[in-house]
Amino acid sequence: MIRYLAKRLLSLTLSLIAASLVIFAVIEVIPGDPAAFMLGLNARPEAVEALRDQMGLNDPLFLRYLSWVGGLLTGDFGTSWTYKTPVAELVSDRIWVSLPLAVYALILSTLVAFPAGILAAARRGGLGDVSIMGATQLGVAIPNFWFAMILVLVFAINLRWFPSGGFPGWDDPLAALKSLTLPAIALALPQAAILARVMRSSLLDMLSEDFIRTARAKGLSRRQALWRHAVRNALIPVLTIIGLQFAFLLAGGIIIEQVFFLPGLGRLIFQSISARDLIVVESVVMLLVFTVIVVNFTVDLAYALVDPRLRSRG
Repeated sequence: MIRYLAKRLLSLTLSLIAASLVIFAVIEVIPGDPAAFMLGLNARPEAVEALRDQMGLNDPLFLRYLSWVGGLLTGDFGTSWTYKTPVAELVSDRIWVSLPLAVYALILSTLVAFPAGILAAARRGGLGDVSIMGATQLGVAIPNFWFAMILVLVFAINLRWFPSGGFPGWDDPLAALKSLTLPAIALALPQAAILARVMRSSLLDMLSEDFIRTARAKGLSRRQALWRHAVRNALIPVLTIIGLQFAFLLAGGIIIEQVFFLPGLGRLIFQSISARDLIVVESVVMLLVFTVIVVNFTVDLAYALVDPRLRSRG
């Protein structure tokens, strides 16, 4: 187990180094001068050059990269050129919208997908299986932003059960959860459809294995073999999808945050790109990449808990 953990940690470290290089390089090749963009079209060249010096844009790329990475390691994400505020403060304000939204959506998708996938596998070829697979196909096909607008039209405008947008803060937890409910449902729909299909497929593979037939031969019913043996072994590919989905929900909610006017990380990235605030884009994207890699590392550890073969190899 220690050897397995050491390998995963080494992989995590190398992935973070590679990600930081790619993010920095991609941001640097984006056309346009942030200083000229901030000062406007009529800015004098001397003023643009002075602002570039102030922002550190004239320093060698290698030194700028080392300075940025060194700041990340010490918790200094830099200062926003647009907001004149440390990026860490901007992130700390926005993360309490994006993180609960991602967790809320993941919980909803898991609560829907697990029973649906298990039921479809248990009734393979029956009406329940066909109905669930048809619903999941529809869930994958529907764009989440279109579904979000339908939710707003029905539940916010017509029924007035939930607010149509904005975020009141966590001073009133009930109001905060209500404001995140429709965005979470819009994010959870396609993820639940994908997860249900993976759960069904994985369970069907397990039900055809020799150890399931042996369990049935020893007297276990199909239901008992399903719950005692097949479900746990089918969780390995499902854990992979859950890890990837959480990363997507945290980093990929830009459109949903725009639809519902949520002040989250996705909206911050969108505004920073529009304002050419590159230090914010670099730092926030690197933070999201770090989250994705850590989630994948956690999934790898969950593999070892679910599959004893990995522990024995370690």
